[in-house]
Amino acid sequence: MRTLILFAILFLMNSVLAGNVAAQTLGAPHAITDPKQITSKPNAEVEPKSLTIEKLYMTRQIGGATWSPDGKSIAFISNMSGRNNLWLLPAEGGWPMQLTVSDQRQASPAWSPDGKWIAYQSDYEGEELWDIFLVSPKTGRVVNLTSTRQIAETDPTWSPDGRYLAYLVKPKTSAATEIDVYDTLMREVRHLTTATPQDKRNSSPIWSKDEKYIIYSQEQAKGTDSNILIADVATAQSTLLTPHDGEQLYFANDISPDGKRVLFTANAANGYENVGIIDIAARKISWLTHDQWEIRGGEFSPDGKHVTFSANLDGNEDIYLHNLATGESMALNIPKGVNETSGGHHAFSKDGSRLLYNHNGPTAPGDLWVYSLATGKSIEVTHSLVAGIRSEDMVEPSLVRYPSRDGKWTISAFLYVPFNMARNGQNAAIVYIHGGPKSQSMNSFNRFIQYAANQGYMVLAPNYRGSSGYGKDFENANLFDMGGGDLQDVLAGVDWIKRTGYLDPKKIAVMGGSYGGYLSMMAVTKAPEVWAAGVPIVPFVNWFTEIENEDPGLQQSDLATMGDVVKNKALYEDRSPINFIDQIKAPLLLLAGGHDPRCPKSETQQVVDAIKKRRGTVDYKIYENEGHGFARVENQIDAYRRVADFLMAHVVPADCSCSLNE
Repeated sequence: MRTLILFAILFLMNSVLAGNVAAQTLGAPHAITDPKQITSKPNAEVEPKSLTIEKLYMTRQIGGATWSPDGKSIAFISNMSGRNNLWLLPAEGGWPMQLTVSDQRQASPAWSPDGKWIAYQSDYEGEELWDIFLVSPKTGRVVNLTSTRQIAETDPTWSPDGRYLAYLVKPKTSAATEIDVYDTLMREVRHLTTATPQDKRNSSPIWSKDEKYIIYSQEQAKGTDSNILIADVATAQSTLLTPHDGEQLYFANDISPDGKRVLFTANAANGYENVGIIDIAARKISWLTHDQWEIRGGEFSPDGKHVTFSANLDGNEDIYLHNLATGESMALNIPKGVNETSGGHHAFSKDGSRLLYNHNGPTAPGDLWVYSLATGKSIEVTHSLVAGIRSEDMVEPSLVRYPSRDGKWTISAFLYVPFNMARNGQNAAIVYIHGGPKSQSMNSFNRFIQYAANQGYMVLAPNYRGSSGYGKDFENANLFDMGGGDLQDVLAGVDWIKRTGYLDPKKIAVMGGSYGGYLSMMAVTKAPEVWAAGVPIVPFVNWFTEIENEDPGLQQSDLATMGDVVKNKALYEDRSPINFIDQIKAPLLLLAGGHDPRCPKSETQQVVDAIKKRRGTVDYKIYENEGHGFARVENQIDAYRRVADFLMAHVVPADCSCSLNE
């Protein structure tokens, strides 16, 4: 085994792109800053309007995955059946077998070390009150381990000997998240953490090899401060590993095989997320990276000699293997796009020879790949494209940057320009706003954006202030200013794309989901003259009712980021688009989930009722068997078919001569 690993490392040093991340700065990707330099690529082979909603949403979605202990199989979540269920697949690829058959969505699979069970979580109708289940990979027998309808249990994590299962626990009425440990032999539950303050949440339990302690992270509701703690399993006593002054983020990623070190991600060194090692006994931190991009820790190799981490450079993410002895970091030779290790804390196969990862690119959905350390090559083991969908008909976006209106920031965005678009000032565009707000539009596959580009729409996906990926200051720049500076960053993007010469300024639509749905509502109320149509998806529109009705954990987060409701009442009123419905000029289509605990359907209903009262133009659909977003394939197709028809009716692409019924 040692010979194999040594050979693998030597091969890697010769076969993959190398870069000493700790010693040098990762270069910024090229971006276009002059809108006049935006061009539409000519493509005589492209089939315009060939990418239908029905075809695109039948492409497969791949979720979490886990290795079998013997390395021969992979269990993963996929919606191949129309539901997010659990499937099995040979590790070298082959025909997948459906393991669970359920009308409800499932997530977070974890294979037990003895191979007898796979743990996973499942909820009901999208309401996020998850239970932990076990399924036998041999017989398909399913056991509901927790069976608590008013309590959410998530993130199942096996102890190394397979006897214990740690998981997160959050009652419906609580904001805090605790950690429990289930003894599968005695069938008893023990509380590892208790009485966690309501403005904090525990996450990511990680077992030590000897099972004596669990490392976990604890984050403040505001999202600007967190810590790593170590809990003694026998006594349930926790000790702080990351004391610090001020607000800094620390998240645990993995424990070394010898139990002496913790791999972590933190923004404590320079305000950007970087990767380091904590010596548990000495409480000493050693930084592995020191960069001004988002670097996130992965895991230790089984022999403890290497760690993985990923580097997100302006929306493109690569995976690195770091040699702890030499300090050298090397990017794996894998396809460009968005690459992330998969398998929880077990992305490496048990023998350390292979690495499981998910690759996602703009012209193909996410798929599982297996990387061989011995050969430096990968094999694709799932295949999510379906017949009739060609990658060559899809658009690769340009990375663009433009100044914020207040001059404080440079905003990055991805711009999708349809093939063969004429620079004639007659074309239509969609501004597609991501949610979060601590999220990021990345160079990944987006079914609706590709549909829109194929229909002739230019699409801008901006990373406004508050987005992740650009450091602490940028991520915190919209605190106590939600719907303010971030909205202005979106509008600055509209100013920028207007100067490309391609667009009719009267043919620009806005759409987004969750916080992106909120910003879409802010856009059509605060800048009504800009938009020809708006599509808020699972939005919130009234800060007062949102805080009153949402999940308690999100309630704590909103209060921490917007301030006291009474003291900051004027801010809450100004940033609630429901108060400015009379300003709306654009027709709206709203979509919501009936069981959404994050942005309740009542938020959408408020908008619909207010617009109808004023005899404005509004359409809506509430999917009563969905939560925050749409998991069922038939609902995805119905929802985005409605969006497509709505936009085609109100924001017609320049070259469109089609009818709505074709």
